[in-house]
Amino acid sequence: MLHPVLKITLAFAFFPIVAAHAQDSPKLEIVWPKAGDVIELGNDPERAIGVVVKSSFKLLPAGQCGGDGQCGHVHMKIDPSGDTCNIPGRAYNSMNSDFGGDLIKARFGHCPNPDGRHVIGILLADDHHRPVLVDGKPVTALVEVTTKD
Repeated sequence: MLHPVLKITLAFAFFPIVAAHAQDSPKLEIVWPKAGDVIELGNDPERAIGVVVKSSFKLLPAGQCGGDGQCGHVHMKIDPSGDTCNIPGRAYNSMNSDFGGDLIKARFGHCPNPDGRHVIGILLADDHHRPVLVDGKPVTALVEVTTKD
């Protein structure tokens, strides 16, 4: 189990901007991989794997939600307590804001050590990339996995 401070660190490490407030309590989870899974990394230069998420929000490309307050997308970080696995020059490793949907590419090739134990963290964002808050806290999900060649 991850320490609650790590969850808060994850949320505020993504984007220190004004947050969106959800009307109903949104749900967010990582469906795959599961906690404790050992995952073989992709053979591509990004060493990517697909991460499947589930949310009570509609997950659409950024800017496509119109006035729907229950719509947004997901931002992802690998090892969210730091920035070492981010895409260079970005505050994240991946997001599904270009395509929407429940599949996000985790790019372990950006990590200094792609093999080994990692935490995959996701954050629910509104149509304008602002974190969705419930009771003042961002909606996040974390899973710890081990990656290998």
